[in-house]
Amino acid sequence: MRPTLHICATATALALLGGACSSSSTGSSQETGGTASTGGTVSSGGKVGSSGTTGFGGMVGSGGKVGTGGSTTPTPTGGRAGSGGAAGTTSCAAGCEGGTTGSGGAGRDAGGRDMGSGMGGRTGTGGSTASSVDGGTPPSGDASAGCGSSITTSTCGAKGTTCSLTVNSKSRTYYVQLPSGYSSSKQYPLIFQFHPWGGSADQALTMYQLNSKIPDAIYVTPQGLDAGGNGPGWANSSGEDIAFTKAMLADVQGKFCVDNARIFSTGFSYGGMMSFAIGCEMSDVFRAIAPMSGSLYSDANCKGTGPHVAMWGSHGTSDTVVPIADGRKARDKILQENHCGTTTTAVDPSPCVKYQGCDPGYDVTWCEWDGPHGIPSFGNASIATFFKSFM
Repeated sequence: MRPTLHICATATALALLGGACSSSSTGSSQETGGTASTGGTVSSGGKVGSSGTTGFGGMVGSGGKVGTGGSTTPTPTGGRAGSGGAAGTTSCAAGCEGGTTGSGGAGRDAGGRDMGSGMGGRTGTGGSTASSVDGGTPPSGDASAGCGSSITTSTCGAKGTTCSLTVNSKSRTYYVQLPSGYSSSKQYPLIFQFHPWGGSADQALTMYQLNSKIPDAIYVTPQGLDAGGNGPGWANSSGEDIAFTKAMLADVQGKFCVDNARIFSTGFSYGGMMSFAIGCEMSDVFRAIAPMSGSLYSDANCKGTGPHVAMWGSHGTSDTVVPIADGRKARDKILQENHCGTTTTAVDPSPCVKYQGCDPGYDVTWCEWDGPHGIPSFGNASIATFFKSFM
């Protein structure tokens, strides 16, 4: 039986836990990363690699600015705009090349699935290169700049061996795991996995059990910074964790073949809060998020008026660590972004509901379950099913 884990927090700038403690019930999969107030050790993740290896070619920029997107001619299947020029590389030994020409749009149905070629996406112009890890914009279109690259292995794909980037003058580490039989000529979905407070990237590598359920995907699993004396988390102070996410994304897009239209994020507790922050700040990039026991603590200024992003979310009704009212508040921001109504219908698994009236292809599923601060027994499998519905 998995050992019972606890969280107990002191007062912090985020006022996350307010000194309350919570333990998992036998039916939940709670993993909060170990106790905090007593100085306990990080749970079930092992130590985070202390330095990690540097990304290919040194510090990688976030990619060049995209070329101008093409416009579409309306068609029955909704041919999308031609993709912008792919970004040129930003870390190279013998000069960097400009972006390539964008391609015509591909038709998609309401759920985002391929429905054949669009009728008239005009080609975009070539992209220009960026100058630093924090500059530039990721390439647009479905194919990332790393498609066709000679790089076919990850230097940070094994537990205990991380990659690193310097973002906002801080060294940040993360894992990049490629699917078995990876080919740079095939576009892969990209899934970010964020650990809970007091946890680690090592822990998150297996915590959400998605690799076995969605094996044909690229996984990025980052390490958080100290968040108020209770261990690593995602306080996102001055937007530094969003900046880190953008830098990791650009690094992976530049090296590997990513389907830019299929980028996802999941996490529990503080990892769920970071996924909500991504839904608020990067909804133009991420296709869907799956926060569990999350809130807006990582992005208190979320306006809820950005581009839409699909969401599967869960929260325990007896959560004493992150009150369910805070989870509902975060959910409502995504409902606002997606122009959803207030009517819901029951969906599997029970007790999940799906909101009606959302923008086509940007559903919101919400699961309030009878339990504490933890991962529901159905959580990981349901998230995998939700993400796969966009693949």
